[in-house]
Amino acid sequence: MSRRAEIERNTKETKIKIALELDGTGKAELHSGIGFFDHMLDGFARHGLFDLTVDVDGDLDVDCHHTVEDTGIVLGNAIREAVGDKKGIRRYGSCILPMDEALVLCAVDLSGRPYYVSDASFSAPMIGDLDTETISEFFYAVSYSAAINLHFKVFSGSNSHHICEAMFKAFAKALDAAVAVDPRITDVLSTKGSL
Repeated sequence: MSRRAEIERNTKETKIKIALELDGTGKAELHSGIGFFDHMLDGFARHGLFDLTVDVDGDLDVDCHHTVEDTGIVLGNAIREAVGDKKGIRRYGSCILPMDEALVLCAVDLSGRPYYVSDASFSAPMIGDLDTETISEFFYAVSYSAAINLHFKVFSGSNSHHICEAMFKAFAKALDAAVAVDPRITDVLSTKGSL
């Protein structure tokens, strides 16, 4: 059974198409118009072993905010749809990921209750052509659209590039663990009987 979603969202600010395959091999085709953002999404796909296609036509003549935030909304919707009824999945996932001097924890719960917490901060206002203020906006949008708890804790790091990349890769590994199917789980992993 394929756990795949294709989502399209069009507004006056952005036109976005995303295809996501949870049980992939890490292949990515990415066209956001923001080089460093594509690099981060590539890391997410590769390290989560997700197949991901992202096509964005955004108002980059204004800035990158709408493109990044709206991509988070659509990716979150794709995650939610691809996961489906959540029967048999582990639900929780976490990863502590090092990248040079940076060490980042990401934890996720596919609870159906959106919540986002992060203590990440960046000394550089831009990484390539990505405004670092939009990184939090992206992950907030993913968490609320996917209806997941998403937490980041940055234990160390001084280089903004390394911190950001560690966040994307840790999220990939944590999400991969959470969506993994466990044959011991015959329904949903909840005392409520639903997620």
